[in-house]
Parts: sequence; C-alpha cells; structure tokens
Amino acid sequence: MYSLLLAIIYVAFISLGLPDSLVGAGWPVMHRDLGVPVAYAGITTMIIAAGTIVSSLSSERLTRRVGVGVVTAVSVALTAAALIGFAWSGSFWALCLWAIPYGLGAGAVDAALNNYVALHYAAKHMNWLHSFWGVGASISPFIMSYALTSGLGWSRAYLIVGVIQVVLTVALIISVPLWGKVNPTAPRSGTDDVDGVVSQEPLHPQGHVPIARALRVRGVKLILVAFFAYCALESTTILWASTYLVTAREVVPATAAAFASLFLLGITAGRFLTGFFADRVGDRTLIRGGFLAVGTGVLLIAVPVPTDVPALAGLVVAGLGCAPIYPAIIHSTPVNFGRDNSQAIIGIQMAAAYTGSTLAPPAFGLVSSWVGTWVLPLFLAVLVALGLLMSERLNRLVGHRG
Repeated sequence: MYSLLLAIIYVAFISLGLPDSLVGAGWPVMHRDLGVPVAYAGITTMIIAAGTIVSSLSSERLTRRVGVGVVTAVSVALTAAALIGFAWSGSFWALCLWAIPYGLGAGAVDAALNNYVALHYAAKHMNWLHSFWGVGASISPFIMSYALTSGLGWSRAYLIVGVIQVVLTVALIISVPLWGKVNPTAPRSGTDDVDGVVSQEPLHPQGHVPIARALRVRGVKLILVAFFAYCALESTTILWASTYLVTAREVVPATAAAFASLFLLGITAGRFLTGFFADRVGDRTLIRGGFLAVGTGVLLIAVPVPTDVPALAGLVVAGLGCAPIYPAIIHSTPVNFGRDNSQAIIGIQMAAAYTGSTLAPPAFGLVSSWVGTWVLPLFLAVLVALGLLMSERLNRLVGHRG
C-alpha cells in the first residue's frame, strides 16, 4: 500500500509539470491563430498565477475538510477540464476564462501533495518527486512540438495533455481510500535535519489554522522571503539567461539557448542526484549549500573575461545549486513550524513562490530596459543573498543545533 500510493504520488508530480510548459511552448503559434499580440501571453499567465495563489492559500482549509486525496483528485480534474477547454478555445478571451480553473487546480494540489510528502516520506522522495515534476515540464514541449510539426495544431497538444490528466484523475479517485492509511500517525522515517532529529508531534489535525495565525508562527515570514527570493531567481534565470548571454556577452544565439536549457536540466538532474544523500545531509545543509552553489554560478556568469566558458559553466553550476533548495524548504516545514501548522504554512509558501516567479521576470525586464541586460548577475546575486540570509536567520531562530 505504501509503495502503491508513493507510485501514484510520483505520477501526480509528473502531471503537475505537464501543463506548466505548454503555454510558453505553443504561444508563438497560438497568438497568431487567436489574433492577439505576443505580449498577451502575460495576461494568460497572470490569470493562471492569480488562481494558483488563491488556491494555495485555501489549500489548508480544503485539505482539512475533505482530505488530501480528494483535493488532489479534484484539482487534477480542474486542470484537465481547463486544458481541454484550452483545446476548444477559439478566442483569446475564452482562453482567459479557462485559465481560471487552470490556476485554481494547480495551487491546491501543489500545496497538498508537498505537505503530504513532507509529513510522511523521507527527504530523498521530496527531491525525486520534484525531479519528476521536471520530467513532466520537459515532456509537454515535445508534445506541443509533435502536434505542430505533424499538422495537428496547438489545440491538439492541449487535448492530449488534457486526456492524460483525465486518466490520472480516474486513478486518483480510485486511490482516495489509500491516502489516510499510509502512516497516518507515525513520524517520518529518516532525519529531519542535520542532527538527526525526527519530529514526534502527532499528525492528527488540531483544527483549521487561519492564515493570520500561521503568519504569526516564529520564523514563517523569514522562510516566505527566502522562498520568494529562490523562486524569483529561478524564474528570472529561466526567462532571461539566454538573452543575457546573447546581448551582454555576445554568445551565439544557438549556444546561448543550449546552455540556458542546461540550467533547467541541471535542476532536474540535481534533484535526482540529491535524493541519494538528502537524508544523510539534512535539509538545512541542502538549502545553505544550494544557495552558495547558485552564488558561485552567478559569480562565474559575471566574470569579465574574454572567453565565455565561465559564464556558460556558471549556468550549469547555478542549475545544480538550485536543485535541492525548493524540496528542502518544503520538507523542513513540519519540523521548523510544527506538523499541525505545516499545511497552512506550505500553502502560504506556495503563494510566495508563485508571487516571486510571476513578478521577478517582468521586474528584471523593466530594470534591464533602463540599464541593460548586463545587470542580470547583480540582480540574481541580490536574490541569492536575500534567500541565504533569511534561511540562515530562520535556522538560528528555530534553535536547530549544528
């Protein structure tokens, strides 16, 4: 039963990643078919992000009321409906309408699944699961590419992914009885921090934790800023790295695109590799080491030398450094703030993450329009320093040893 549910969760994480790359992959064709400017992609993604933030903040109340299994199944069903709606949308405004359930479905399931894994499974699974999210995010552009090159059109790509989500919804509905039977009261296996301390707090819910109360828990605001900073630097790098290499370093566009993609591959591969030693190293060390590695990568990107090798290598190093930070922050939440608070706080963390991912890239675009894209390493360095500072302050505040 334990292994069966874990397999279902792994598949669910792939499904979380599947829709995330579709809009970006298909928009160059979609905007022409829909008769809107390229810039309108930002409207769609903002609606999705807003829905995701709202559902993330609501995830704690929903999960306590109906259970993580039901929340997961309903959320994936909403996403499936939205994707099929995208497939049949003949206008941009219809697309915007379907973007609402698209976002609402994504946020609640993300928060619910992350909290469930943080409570019931070891750190290695948190890293591997987020690696599987990367697998899903990497698959969907290939689906879009296949649909476009075979003459099926972008709508068929959304339909294919939507049908996949429908199949997963059926599997999740069937699996609902399993969710309450896997380690319902036992502490997690493995270590929760570098000292081997395992939280022994009961898993029985003590009632709804309002957002205002969750924000008053010691250290929560620190980790929200750290999470915001991490997701801001990740999304900014994904969007702007290639442009920086071409405009500021005069790298050949094809080479720049290849190495910018290695940043994402570094995150996915890094999370897979981190899973093999995450339980021995501990979450705090993974977060600290991750930020330091990203900082090293940013320094390499900024090195003013004639050759582009350090900058290109820096992107790979930064991707590997990013790999453990997100999973480790989530996995450490029950220990840092208490198991009864973890669902509410993870929901707020997801909202902070999506806010950072949504706001930072256009913010850098605005800054670069004033001073130039050469400022990217400095922009990223500020975010790295902010994330590292907040996470280290949290470590001292919550009183972890070592």
